[in-house]
Amino acid sequence: MNDTLPHIDTDQLQPIDIDALIHPDDPRHAPRILVLYGSLRERSYSRLVAEEAGRLLRWFGCEVKTFNPSGLPLPDDAEADHPKVAELRELAQWSEGMVWVSPERHGAMTGIMKTQIDWIPLSLGGVRPTQGKTLAVMEVSGGSQSFNAVNQMRLLGRWMRMLTIPNQSSVPKAFNEFDDDGRMQASTLYQRIVDVCEELVKFTWLTRGRAGYLVDRYSERVESAEEVSARVNQRTH
Repeated sequence: MNDTLPHIDTDQLQPIDIDALIHPDDPRHAPRILVLYGSLRERSYSRLVAEEAGRLLRWFGCEVKTFNPSGLPLPDDAEADHPKVAELRELAQWSEGMVWVSPERHGAMTGIMKTQIDWIPLSLGGVRPTQGKTLAVMEVSGGSQSFNAVNQMRLLGRWMRMLTIPNQSSVPKAFNEFDDDGRMQASTLYQRIVDVCEELVKFTWLTRGRAGYLVDRYSERVESAEEVSARVNQRTH
């Protein structure tokens, strides 16, 4: 993949100042970001935006993996050991942050996008694959600018207990924004994607070392204490 950034003002694009965001004892490895996109078309604009995001995230020092949803079965139409399901779940557990890019179709995110999210469980063998991880949401559309898909994905991110960043991107008339090589042309829309990626990386550095503390909940501590007490009582009677 060509990772050049042709439309960037290099005087203004700044490396992430890690020391301004983290404690000296926080993890310092490259943030691990998983990118999901929501269309299987040969010229998929959500995939092209996902690729641009991947280039930017790598520039900001991240390790990036992108999941290809082709061949992923519908939820409940296959077992969890299906190769594509297993691949997606492994990537979700590997990641420390995610980018979701969906087309808007019939005023909503696509079924392909929702299928990927539905296959990622809230809990998996005692591990929560999404809890406390960062999330950025973006959408593309064929018509005028809309925010239906990103708003829906924000709801899902909250449900998955992810830390969804404030910034987002919506690309209207996406067919006008890419050249014949599939690269996004210079525009304020491209600049917004840069903004989103930069913010995601900052939030990931800022929160990943303390994600466990941020999502620690009183109700779960009470439940855990009651379970421990019940086990003790069983052993003593």
